[in-house]
Amino acid sequence: MANAVVIIPTYNEIDNIERLLRNIFALQRAFHILVVDDNSPDGTAQKVQELQGFYREKLFLLNREEKKGLGTAYIAGFKWALHQEYEYIFEMDADFSHNPNDLIRLYNACAKDGADVAIGSRYVTGVNVVNWPMGRVLLSWGASRYVRFITRMDIYDTTAGFICYNNKVLRAINLDTIKFVGYAFQIEMKYKAYLKKFDIVEIPVIFTDRTKGESKMSSGIISEAIFGVIKMRLQHLFKK
Repeated sequence: MANAVVIIPTYNEIDNIERLLRNIFALQRAFHILVVDDNSPDGTAQKVQELQGFYREKLFLLNREEKKGLGTAYIAGFKWALHQEYEYIFEMDADFSHNPNDLIRLYNACAKDGADVAIGSRYVTGVNVVNWPMGRVLLSWGASRYVRFITRMDIYDTTAGFICYNNKVLRAINLDTIKFVGYAFQIEMKYKAYLKKFDIVEIPVIFTDRTKGESKMSSGIISEAIFGVIKMRLQHLFKK
């Protein structure tokens, strides 16, 4: 049995999911995969079920009845992975913005080099983003700088969603207390790991915007991140 599982939340990713799964399973290091699907009307879950016949005891599917947000999908996946006692638990997008080959680099940062959290970072060595319009690059880069300033975390890509966690990190964080459901979820998870003084490293990766399917970004998600970070920081300071 592999000691690592890649959690991939999906909603309408029929154009990407089969190719992504086959790419991951073709890697030299063995990874298991858990797809958390929010009842995609395009048949994403059905395609995963079809592929489970080829990848028995490697590919798993968690079906949810409705779209509930990225954060709740990952929390459900984390709980499943902890119950299965995987040692290394990954977050990864379904749209090929994260290169499957980089899974091995993140794994090695934790399993070989001893990090507790390894972040696939777009900004630790500059700006490594492909196919984004300049406005979105500036928004994302600026958001990470803003979060870094507010929270005081020494992390350049605070909103990254390509991550390897040692399971002890997820066991130490009370997952039921995670409040954010959009991309601010990524910030909150890093912040809680940071407050517990886990060893967090950033591994430079190239982020490539999706070429198939539709982005899930919205103004509500951005608003949650901007105002939620301030609230999160103030709550910690008053508690302290």
